[in-house]
Amino acid sequence: MANWLIAGLGNPGPQYEHTRHNVGFWWLDQLAHDLVTTFKVENKFHGQLAQAQLAGHKLFLLKPLKFMNRSGQSVAALASFYKIPPSNILVIHDELDLPVGTARLKRGGGHGGHNGLRDIIAQTGGKDFLRCRLGIAHPGDARQVSDYVLSKPSQADRQLIVSAIDDSTRVLSDVVSDDLEKAMHWLHSQ
Repeated sequence: MANWLIAGLGNPGPQYEHTRHNVGFWWLDQLAHDLVTTFKVENKFHGQLAQAQLAGHKLFLLKPLKFMNRSGQSVAALASFYKIPPSNILVIHDELDLPVGTARLKRGGGHGGHNGLRDIIAQTGGKDFLRCRLGIAHPGDARQVSDYVLSKPSQADRQLIVSAIDDSTRVLSDVVSDDLEKAMHWLHSQ
């Protein structure tokens, strides 16, 4: 039985709760609901933590309570404490370069300008963790990105994002069971 760190990225506080930048938190909330577990604040990990079992593996579900650009502090603290290797870390985040309602899995890569990923790479010292990228689309103008990710999606877009969350949580048992190819094949054909 392997330990897995599943980190959803977002910003703490009610003013950010329903914003596009917080889709990683939405994803974890859905998973926690599905696995019947609840989050508790864990100061030593700078976040909210829930634990669950899936496909014979122990999952640590983490919502960093640092702002997005400091997410790595939380991820690195938990990974170090439980000795979880990068290969068993999955980070869920918003993705400007994917259409709304699209979910994609990938291992490794750069940060692509995403401040949460940038800090995780810096704090953990590696990029070989898994990513679940939830499409929020691009506003069309780079100067609008900050306001866009920190605003709420339309009701129609929110429904598409929730559907992508449902699809991507469905393949998690394959991901933690080392069948990433199967998970990607199914998810990427949705």
